[in-house]
Amino acid sequence: MSSYYEKILATGEVKCIDEEIPFEVPKGWEWCRFSSLYLSLTDGTHSTPKYTLSGIPFISVKDMSSGVIDFSNTKYISKEEHQKLSDRCHPQKGDLLLSKVGTTGIPAMVTTDREFSLFVSVALIKLIQCDINREFLVFMIQSPLVQEQAKENTRGVGNKNWVLSAVSKTLMVVPPLEEQGRIKNRLNLILSYVERYSSSQDKLDLLNANIVTDLKKSILQEAIQGKLVPQIAEEGTAQELLEQIKAEKQKLVKEGILKKSALNDSVVFRGDDNRYCEKIGKSVQCIDEEIPFEIPESWVWCKFQDIANSELGKTMNKASDKGSEVPYLCSINVYWDKVDLSNVKVAPFSIAEKEKYLLQKGDLLICEGGEVGRCAIWSNDKTMYYQNALHRVRFYGNISSKFIQNVIRSYKTMGIIDKNSKGMTIKHFTKTALNSLYIPLPPFQEQQRIVAQIEKLFEQLH
Repeated sequence: MSSYYEKILATGEVKCIDEEIPFEVPKGWEWCRFSSLYLSLTDGTHSTPKYTLSGIPFISVKDMSSGVIDFSNTKYISKEEHQKLSDRCHPQKGDLLLSKVGTTGIPAMVTTDREFSLFVSVALIKLIQCDINREFLVFMIQSPLVQEQAKENTRGVGNKNWVLSAVSKTLMVVPPLEEQGRIKNRLNLILSYVERYSSSQDKLDLLNANIVTDLKKSILQEAIQGKLVPQIAEEGTAQELLEQIKAEKQKLVKEGILKKSALNDSVVFRGDDNRYCEKIGKSVQCIDEEIPFEIPESWVWCKFQDIANSELGKTMNKASDKGSEVPYLCSINVYWDKVDLSNVKVAPFSIAEKEKYLLQKGDLLICEGGEVGRCAIWSNDKTMYYQNALHRVRFYGNISSKFIQNVIRSYKTMGIIDKNSKGMTIKHFTKTALNSLYIPLPPFQEQQRIVAQIEKLFEQLH
């Protein structure tokens, strides 16, 4: 490697700078200090001026952080103050601005005749009128060669500063003028492809990040619309299933386990005008706007309360703190398809409360608060109770808890759960809202086949 020397103009001294030269350059190119490429280097005022509502824009580093001078959100100073500041630092079209405080080393060409003043965070460089292509110089400053020097020579801990003396000593490499133009043109061409590639890569990264979630949403929506598995006539109809459930409920009413009002099931049917209607007793009303999609002929629409008994848990307050302490679940313990027992709380429950709020294996737990609708099946043999931020759901007859869980999960992604919840900031999925929810119901064997297919497809996505 040949030796590089620098002549210090003030003293006439010549010194070897081999250790500062990072790489060899082609014949005809020259290494130089930044100071040899400009007429003057100053920075904006070091004193905070008096701002006005309008007047002359006052540019700081925040107004050029994108590499372009942005006048849309600047502060203003009076014309008189601008004239005073201009005696020392007067930016004009063709000048170069350089950030020297905060994020240092950002260049921006002045491409406007508009008058403006500068704060100390911005350096003003008045360039030599020949032998340097301004666009090439901007690329040079953006290059690792200059950016690494800017980083190395920036001083301070909090508000970092690239002082003017360090800026002036920055090493740069200068090709012949015509070659600067060719390099600039080629970089503009290549960088346009880089930007397009970067945009496409960002879209691809976003797609890859969301693809599993999006596929799960699609699988669930296909499943609850009867499109994931075929219908089999030999498995009967959901209407027959509802009749079996009704017979079971009548038996429970006779035994005093259920109230007679539990027999007031709704009947959803197609009216003469092909719209969905609901009949409760002698009353009939159109519910088309509440039915989100079409289902197979062997399925039925029914209300949640027609197929399940739901109860909110114990209201936790000191007035009800009677009995012995027992563990209980709240919404923070219930995740999608998982009950987390790592942070279970305890509280006093009376004998009656223990009987009422004891969980049974197979119960579906649905969050009334927090992330409303989030649900999981209690599949543990441990003795556990629950509080009023959770719905405990037990189904009548041949209803798959996992199938209904998937319906709730899909309804959440479709926005149906949130739409039926109350509250603006803090939402609540009330018992009335849950019981009034319209559920697409297939025959029991088809429910099981749907659940199995969902689990199979979900497993393939991992």
